[in-house]
Amino acid sequence: MNSSCDFFKDPTDDQPIARVNEAYLYKRDLEGLVKEGTSKDDSTVIVNNFITKWATQLLLLDGAERNLPEARQIEFDKLVKQYKSDLYSKSYLEALVNRSVDTVINDAEAQLVYETNLATFKLNEDLVKFRYLVLNEKASNNDEIEERFKRFDAEDKNYLDSISIQFKDYWLKDSLWVKKTQMVDRIPVLNAENKSELLKKTNYIQLKDSLNLYLMQIKDVLSQNDLAPLEYVRPTIKQIVVNKRKLELIKTFEKDITKDAIKNKRFEIYN
Repeated sequence: MNSSCDFFKDPTDDQPIARVNEAYLYKRDLEGLVKEGTSKDDSTVIVNNFITKWATQLLLLDGAERNLPEARQIEFDKLVKQYKSDLYSKSYLEALVNRSVDTVINDAEAQLVYETNLATFKLNEDLVKFRYLVLNEKASNNDEIEERFKRFDAEDKNYLDSISIQFKDYWLKDSLWVKKTQMVDRIPVLNAENKSELLKKTNYIQLKDSLNLYLMQIKDVLSQNDLAPLEYVRPTIKQIVVNKRKLELIKTFEKDITKDAIKNKRFEIYN
């Protein structure tokens, strides 16, 4: 059988498979490179490409170390050390912060951020609150469904939820803001020609095609450049607040780590 399983007979074998100067590549270095089920021919191509890339990188590095000016190499070594320091430090701080940060945003905080940054929360696309149903055009209880859909009190909503299995498609969460483009994409009888006329605030819409009856109630509409509702941008506000808290925690942790090191004689400044 041609598969990646038999491409490497012994992945623990310490026999090298390639060498560049004093550096060796072993079979164990290729573990996980070829996915299960890959043909032997494809496995060979994947492995050979990996080996060639490995060798090319080492040869380029060797050439750079032999030919680049010493001052340039010292500069690069400093950058590598700094990158390693930054990478480790950032990862450690992120772990500390993520373990400690409070991600709960109360209503008062959300409202304050919203009111302080109103200009930031202008819509870049239209939003709509709506509900809709798609029914078999010849269903026997369509009249009752239409009546309840239009009235839509608590009892009507429960009733429609309870029989939703008979709807071909539906959306009854008319308290939520939805991008108008998502609505148009979802409802096939809406198109570029009729959406501007149909999707107006408080419009009740009933449309038919050869098989289906479409019921839509437009509850509210907001246009591009209108102020976004607080509930719509609340996830963004939460991210703003949490990110601010994270930055404050990072500063606190950095100060605490330094103070602790001074206290325990692990950090000293010699005057």
